[in-house]
Amino acid sequence: MSIAATHGLRARSLVGRGAAGVAVLLVAVLAGVVIGETPLPFSTVAAVFANNLWNAGHPVDPIEAGIIWNYRLPRTLVAAACGAGLALSGVVLQALIRNALADPYLLGVSAGASTGAVAVTIMGVGGGLVGISAGAFGGATLAFLLVVALARAAGGGPAQLVLAGIAGSQLFNALTSFFIAKTANAEQARGIMFWLLGNLSGVRWPDVSLAVPVALAGFIVCLWHMRSMDAFSFGADSAAALGIPVRRVQAVLIGATTLMTASMVSLVGSIGFVGLVIPHATRFLTGPRHGALVPAVALAGPVFLIAADVVSRVLIPGQVVPIGVVTALVGAPGFALILIRNRRRL
Repeated sequence: MSIAATHGLRARSLVGRGAAGVAVLLVAVLAGVVIGETPLPFSTVAAVFANNLWNAGHPVDPIEAGIIWNYRLPRTLVAAACGAGLALSGVVLQALIRNALADPYLLGVSAGASTGAVAVTIMGVGGGLVGISAGAFGGATLAFLLVVALARAAGGGPAQLVLAGIAGSQLFNALTSFFIAKTANAEQARGIMFWLLGNLSGVRWPDVSLAVPVALAGFIVCLWHMRSMDAFSFGADSAAALGIPVRRVQAVLIGATTLMTASMVSLVGSIGFVGLVIPHATRFLTGPRHGALVPAVALAGPVFLIAADVVSRVLIPGQVVPIGVVTALVGAPGFALILIRNRRRL
């Protein structure tokens, strides 16, 4: 078989896998709209979609139409965007830092974003001129810089980075708790603590207009730099030897990761283990090359978080479980497996 034919077969295989992944994502979105505290038939969902998209005029109960279009659909779309953003952030951090355990949650970025968002929300930082997303971005950036500085002071190895991330997470979680205890009343404290565990209940269409563009922008940045991430997998010196502008690429990728994490945390709270488990699980299917890994993760992350959101709605009848609890129940065993599998490299 000629080289051209081999490349043609490989391209068709990638297209087929991509089409299958998109189909699975669409099924997941549909499941997120249909399944919930109040089960709704597919025919009703189809009628609501037709009415809102094409003014079809199908007779639908207004309450059911509101549940589908104004509650479940935006909630599912934000879950998909958060899954993509957090999973892509994990891919970027694992490539740049060359640490199998790197993800926004373990490195303290999510905790810093939570602190920044809470500081703006209940402490009044910024005097009303700074939004929640901007506060979360500032907190995430500060947390990452602090963790990197601490890791370098401790020797700069992968193990030191993970330990520095744990220390940074504890520090910013403590600051968040202090802010809540000092300023919030009992009702505010209850709502914020539930939000910090991961909560999609308050998501509406304006949140979709933030989450989806940020996730798409992060995906495009990752696609544009996928060859650079392949080079960084062998170290920054190897990347520089291949002609990659190391400092600039690092700044762009870290900035995209921080923006994605901060935006998602400002909307739904801190959701752990997505950026850790999804990239590793996807590598079993695609291999380590980022040309295939990045698109696969951008599909697998949304499917995983939508599934977790559906489980959070039906796990306990009459009560919505924080989505961070569901992801932790899956992610903690996954973390243990990754730790054992990579014990010689950590």
